[in-house]
Amino acid sequence: MKLIDWYIFKKYIGTFIYAISLLIIIVIIFDISENIEDFLKKNAPVKEILFDYYLNFIPYFINLFIYLFTFISVIFFTSKMAGNSEIIAILSSGISFKRMLRPYFLASVLLALFSLYLGNILIPQTNEVRRDFKNKYMENLYKDRDRNIHLQIEKGVFVYVENYNSSVNVGYRFTLEKYEGQEMIYKLTSDRIELDSTGIGWVVHGFVERRIDSLTETFRKGVKMDTTINLAPTDLYNVKEDFEVMNFWELRKHIDSEKLKGNAGVTLYEVEMNKRLASPVAILILTLIGVALSSRKVRGGIGVHLGAGIAITFSYILFMQVSSVFATFGSLSPTVAAWTPNIIFALLSIYLVIKAPK
Repeated sequence: MKLIDWYIFKKYIGTFIYAISLLIIIVIIFDISENIEDFLKKNAPVKEILFDYYLNFIPYFINLFIYLFTFISVIFFTSKMAGNSEIIAILSSGISFKRMLRPYFLASVLLALFSLYLGNILIPQTNEVRRDFKNKYMENLYKDRDRNIHLQIEKGVFVYVENYNSSVNVGYRFTLEKYEGQEMIYKLTSDRIELDSTGIGWVVHGFVERRIDSLTETFRKGVKMDTTINLAPTDLYNVKEDFEVMNFWELRKHIDSEKLKGNAGVTLYEVEMNKRLASPVAILILTLIGVALSSRKVRGGIGVHLGAGIAITFSYILFMQVSSVFATFGSLSPTVAAWTPNIIFALLSIYLVIKAPK
């Protein structure tokens, strides 16, 4: 790297760290003022508030706002450079505009990789502790599903539970059916099913077991039976935004599992997975837009650039949210929903770079 590259690279990273640090401090202050009543009411220990909640809160909010603040950082320091005629001096020295973009691109790639790591590896780990604290002291993240739960737990294996109480891990009016093709070969019905002490198997109470082959049919009744089936307690109740604790590979596995079970809510997880991949790419795109917008010296200086930059950023966020809603509740593909804003703004960045002063 040449001296000018290091100069721009350090300006970019330094401005971003400064801006995001100020944001985190402000967000934490507002969050404390909003939740202090819950902390006091439920006697949350100060140590848990600081280390279990707010320490794990920081990576989440950094990644939430990272592409917004990378863009604002680029706009801010590049506008100052343009206002001080530094951009003119760089281009006049024989360095092309394309060559000047190199340190911006390298810095944005570094931040994009950082965002990819945060969203897919680190944050799911920190969210486990943060969500445990939140569930204990702030809000209940677990909610029982409506009555009449139908699931496919394996190929050809179906489960029905009339209702399930997550607080005691007990389900009522349980039925399990196995099929080979269109023919049922096994059926188990029970008045009550409860999770065993290991948290892996189930105990069925007041059961009737029916086995069917091509020629005979056998019945067995009993008071109690231990059984192991591919049914997790979380299949029977809702966990608010449980994808927050899943890393990328766990999320993909969960999506495959939910598709097998015929869960209509799987689209929400597909949208989340695609957003985790698309958001880091937005850092690269918004960086190019930021440089192209703010490298021109204009009357009004940094204020004009920041105004235009913030408008573009919020239009990107709005576009992303609208497309996510259409994917979650409509017929739009989750992949299309996550990547369409990037494609549109990538085309805008190419146009702005072409039109930027050379």
